[in-house]
Amino acid sequence: MSAAEDVQKIAARKKLWEQQTLAKTLAKNPEMHEEFITTSSQPIGRLYTPDDLDDWNYQDKLGFPSEFPYTRGVQPTMYRGRQWTMRMFAGFGTPEETNQRYKYLLSHGETGLSVAFDYPTLYGYDSDHEICRGEFGKCGVAIDSLRDMEVLFDGIPLDKVTTSMTINGPAAVVWAMYLANGERQGIPLSAMGGTIQNDILKEYIAQKSYIFPPAPSMRLIVDTFEFGTKHVPRWNTISISGYHIREAGSTALQELAFTLADGLAYVQAGIDRGLDVDDFAPRLSFFFNAHNDLFEEIAKYRAARRIWAREMKERFGAKNPRSWWLRFHTQTAGCSLTEGQVENNVVRVAIQALAAVLGGTQSLHTNSMDEALALPTEKAVRVALRTQQIIAHESGVTNTIDPLGGSYFVEWFTDHMEKGCYKYFDQIDKLGGVLAAIDKGFFQKEIAQAAYRYQREIEKKERIIVGVNDFVMEENLEVPLLVMDPEGERKHMEALNKLRADRNNSKVQANLETLRRKCSTSENLMPFILDCVREYATLGEVCDIFRQEFGEYEESPIY
Repeated sequence: MSAAEDVQKIAARKKLWEQQTLAKTLAKNPEMHEEFITTSSQPIGRLYTPDDLDDWNYQDKLGFPSEFPYTRGVQPTMYRGRQWTMRMFAGFGTPEETNQRYKYLLSHGETGLSVAFDYPTLYGYDSDHEICRGEFGKCGVAIDSLRDMEVLFDGIPLDKVTTSMTINGPAAVVWAMYLANGERQGIPLSAMGGTIQNDILKEYIAQKSYIFPPAPSMRLIVDTFEFGTKHVPRWNTISISGYHIREAGSTALQELAFTLADGLAYVQAGIDRGLDVDDFAPRLSFFFNAHNDLFEEIAKYRAARRIWAREMKERFGAKNPRSWWLRFHTQTAGCSLTEGQVENNVVRVAIQALAAVLGGTQSLHTNSMDEALALPTEKAVRVALRTQQIIAHESGVTNTIDPLGGSYFVEWFTDHMEKGCYKYFDQIDKLGGVLAAIDKGFFQKEIAQAAYRYQREIEKKERIIVGVNDFVMEENLEVPLLVMDPEGERKHMEALNKLRADRNNSKVQANLETLRRKCSTSENLMPFILDCVREYATLGEVCDIFRQEFGEYEESPIY
């Protein structure tokens, strides 16, 4: 009997099961809902069998780990050979305070660092700029200069620990500070490893911490590609982020499609510069969200690898298999955390982290239970880290590669994600590409509609959020919150003023003016940014040069 005949036989048998066995049960005990949906409101069927997989071929759809199309993972042994990097996102207050948190996390088993910056830093302003009042150190650490970077990583060898930095508009400048700090530790650029997020397209789409218009922003990003390829070969010069798209309210499918569309736009920009795709593509990385629906998230990650491999190979003609790899970091869903019954967040995070691991992530941050209230305390962040360690060492899910591979439901869902992603690609192409779609408000409208639908489902109790719209308790807040150094801001401002007074200001101004002149050329700006920060030019001073030369982006209103 052929495989097709076997599938037809199963389909007939399933229909018989529905008419006889199932129908009797439903007559006595109807199902709890007329329709079962995922976190993204995707309807899910009752049962999946081989007849749900259209023209499904093992080699084409799955293959083997570290072989095209990479559905099962990019490494031959996955977690049997090496665990994912446990990279906890952290940053608050002064560089001194955050440095202590990094050392605390490393002492408890964290294996990579991840820097959260405050809003003045994200927008390229110095901490004492008038527009930044009240924002110092609130949602991340304040970094104004190379001196702050030196303090932030004091006692942390940058050739032994990899660092991820969530920075976008001023990414090239902050990266230059990190590299210059490594040089001061005596570490060559070629020995430093890590990631800068550097993803401006998702800022225009979702997070909105952009600074410059698209053209000069893309220039700076490709400058980092080129500089990194030549001088910092262990560095991922972009982390193409779906996380913030999802946090803004998108569905899992929208997160997948919009993120990969952004990634394809960056690859094209590199090629348009004249770079060889196989020179820079192996160092591209991705950053995804892990939400509550276990199987939806797993399918998203598996589909992402398969789509990216195909597009890199067939669309861009990449020859190096490493260019086909989609390597990604995952963070559990901050938007899923609840203020009420904060201990429930520990369970949510565990499910989300499990999805990331079962989906084959390369590194992972687990949110802390108290993050709906404030930046996490040491105890809360330790519990979050221990969640990863328990999954790694006690759950058994790392014993075999892609343990859910071959599940009819998971394979159907992976195919479904893939098909939906290509439908979005078609829509984006018809609008003229990613930048044109941003300008027309396409992404923003899609995300807003998805977020509205999700919220309406909660309000109508069509979906239950435990402790929010059901199983609610009246309780007094008993969770201790993080308290930052009340003198931290004053001390930081004093140090910033001292830095400006003590540095070689004539050299700083000369380097800034050289950078200004180079902005009107086609030269790579990274060497000139490095020259500025090595002399302790501040983040705001460098970004002000760019503001003056490139202008600032203003989003078109959408009604």
